[in-house]
Amino acid sequence: MDGDKAFRIGLNLTAFLFILFVGITFLSLIIASGPSIKAFGWKFVISTEWDPTAGKFGALPFLTGTLLTSFLALLMSTPLAFSLALFLGIYSRKGLRFAYILDYAVDLLAGIPSVIYGLWALFFLVPVVRWMEIKMNITPFGVGIFTASLVLAIMIIPYISSISKEMVAMVPQDLLEAGMALGATDWEVVKNIIVPYCLSGFYAGILLGLGRALGETMAVTMVIGNFNGMPKDLFSPGNTMASVIANEFAEAVGDLHLSSLIQIGLWLFLVNVIVNLVGQVIVRKVSIRR
Repeated sequence: MDGDKAFRIGLNLTAFLFILFVGITFLSLIIASGPSIKAFGWKFVISTEWDPTAGKFGALPFLTGTLLTSFLALLMSTPLAFSLALFLGIYSRKGLRFAYILDYAVDLLAGIPSVIYGLWALFFLVPVVRWMEIKMNITPFGVGIFTASLVLAIMIIPYISSISKEMVAMVPQDLLEAGMALGATDWEVVKNIIVPYCLSGFYAGILLGLGRALGETMAVTMVIGNFNGMPKDLFSPGNTMASVIANEFAEAVGDLHLSSLIQIGLWLFLVNVIVNLVGQVIVRKVSIRR
């Protein structure tokens, strides 16, 4: 009993310290962004003008760029990540050598620094996107929202597939064999047994990948174009909340400029919290329904 009590106390203390850390972080961001909040209020979120020399600051272009790149990357990466998860989860348990090699390669992608992704995209992906834009008769920037989304899609594939793969591997072998014994095809086994069993894990992987995409800084900064205005389309340059902070924080002119950048960080924090809360609700409902 003493050991169980100590264990519970340790868990409660860990949870308290974590909540305290999150609260201190949130409070410090609010205090540091106080001058910007007082000066602009809610107009800061809906304004599209960002001009440090004129003292005008609006975060809507960066909020739009963050959401566009993150959700577009999620849309592009999810099908491939789930396909990898199904392949690795099913064939790794069968001892297929290629599955082990591919599993190692996917894990290796998660460990590559983001600056390496940025350099690769700058020298390889940007020329490819520019060639596509020329063929489509649009302005060939090369850099922009679409290019940043492609980089993010590649970067978050390991995060989505790793959790999904573990869930697929946890499907009881008896269920799979029972489905095969009843005459189900491979597709029917995946559709009617594996996917329903792993649905909550799939949502959790998507949530992890989205959180990674929302906060990515270096790779996005190198290929998004760093334009402080509303993006006109998916191929035009733009900026995200993380990239504008990385670009301007060290050279912020005046307290209002610095406070505005910190307020952008505060809104990025809030966006991540909201996305995670919504995701947790979805995962919980899917788990209960299953």
